Amino acid sequence: MSHQEHKIGGQAVIEGVMMRAPRVMTVAVRRPSGEIVVKADQLNLLSDRFRFLKLPFFRGTVSLFGTLILGIQALNYSAQQALEEDEGEVGPWAMAGTVAAAFGLAVFLFLLLPLWVTRVLEGQYEWVEGRWAFNLVDGVLRLVVFFLYLAAITLVKDVRRIFQYHGAEHKTIYAMEAGDELTVDSARKYSSLHPRCGTSFLLIVMILSIMVFAQIPQAWPFWVKALSRVVLLPFIAGASYELMKLGDKYRDWKTFRVLLLPGLLLQRLTTREPTDDQIEVALVALKEALANEGVNQQ
Repeated sequence: MSHQEHKIGGQAVIEGVMMRAPRVMTVAVRRPSGEIVVKADQLNLLSDRFRFLKLPFFRGTVSLFGTLILGIQALNYSAQQALEEDEGEVGPWAMAGTVAAAFGLAVFLFLLLPLWVTRVLEGQYEWVEGRWAFNLVDGVLRLVVFFLYLAAITLVKDVRRIFQYHGAEHKTIYAMEAGDELTVDSARKYSSLHPRCGTSFLLIVMILSIMVFAQIPQAWPFWVKALSRVVLLPFIAGASYELMKLGDKYRDWKTFRVLLLPGLLLQRLTTREPTDDQIEVALVALKEALANEGVNQQ
């Protein structure tokens, strides 16, 4: 199977898996009846019209927001199939509202809330004063909120099933990258932790933001600091994307394996060992993506 020029990434959705290839998105979902249905959509890429969006740093930001939108579309399709209904698809305005709400919640939880708490601590403790100390405390609080959020959602039964599909997606991608046969038995032996994963990407964003935000002058008012963090986020996402791609490219090098380790350990929260039925769904999504990309399969 030829796959070297066709990087494919996945995302778990309710009772299904989304696979994104360079020019197609596929979603495979298991209905309550046990039937697996699959949907393939060709992607209209902004980077085809604006070539600069393919450049390093720009492509990471585009990928972040694109994946968010496609993920919500996949969730919508998955929910429809879970109810075995064909109607009720989310319209473009509702989709835009959902994306805005999700982005707003993320900004509040992981940017504004830690900044506000750090500002309160600054007024209480002298050791928080100073640009580096302030931003280090802010960054540590951001990581704590992130870890607590992940730990909390793992308590939800439906989320744990999504994390099983997340593990299934990783196993099937490993099988594809190894040129192995795309069967349940072949995919089962691979790890559920993958260096090219959204969880690892978010951790890189968190760590890199500590260093970037440390450059913000301490004397700036609170609202300016908050706004600057939001403005800088796309640039941090772009840089994090490039670092993740570099780590994935050289994943066999000992140095990069050490750098990738924190993200892989964090994935122990966001992935679970899947069942054979879940791996089967992930394989259907992957095979459909490969077929639409014109890649020969074993």
